[in-house]
Amino acid sequence: MAYKDYFGAALAQELAARIGAVYPGFAAAAFVTTVAGAVEPLALKARVALIAQALRQYLPDDYPTALAILRGILGPENPNQTGTFSEYYWLMPVAYFVEAYGMDDPVESLDALGEITCRHTAEYAVRPYIDRHYDLTMARLRQWAGSPNFHHRRLASEGTRSRLPWARRLHRFVHDPEPVLTLLAPLKADPSAYVRKSVANNLHDIAADHPEQVLALCEDWAADAQPETRWIIRHALRNLRKRNDPAAVELVQRLQ
Repeated sequence: MAYKDYFGAALAQELAARIGAVYPGFAAAAFVTTVAGAVEPLALKARVALIAQALRQYLPDDYPTALAILRGILGPENPNQTGTFSEYYWLMPVAYFVEAYGMDDPVESLDALGEITCRHTAEYAVRPYIDRHYDLTMARLRQWAGSPNFHHRRLASEGTRSRLPWARRLHRFVHDPEPVLTLLAPLKADPSAYVRKSVANNLHDIAADHPEQVLALCEDWAADAQPETRWIIRHALRNLRKRNDPAAVELVQRLQ
């Protein structure tokens, strides 16, 4: 089954059952009918958006009230570093709901994204908040970067990737990556491979536009590099090494 096909009438039925358990007034049948009647010709992203739109239609008009209902269906946190897009795929429309409809209530929305990312992911949904509520969102991202929860730490990195695949570009970080480089500093030797991969990929994205800054940062990190940091540096500089950038090649050779 194609991945997009997971986001159809069956998922609408599952969400309706979960919502009905915490909000008995939910118009479950109408919600499912709305999704089922329009979803078939749509691609993945449009299917996710459709389900989120139907949630907005049939949940209470008051956004904080609707959000509280959705937070009530999240269930236990994912204890693993896998399963984001398999076991917890059903939360993708919930994350999109916060992305699309929560901009006027950023504190509650960021709280919700912090919970969602512990099951699914909020790497896409947090990006409009960086654009629209920069100071507030960056303060929250700094908190997440220092969190004991590896899901939060990973979101601090993955959500700020300037060139995250399948996501809108964060042009402010394409032009000036310094806030992201500062954000990543506490994660340079993270104990979680899930987080380290995100940090390396974030630096790899930045290196596409600012190779000198990434090389300078990696040189600084290499001074007392633990094995975890050495892995991040090697992975972050992979494209520069393929291009035979002499500074990148020399640095990685030094870390072998």
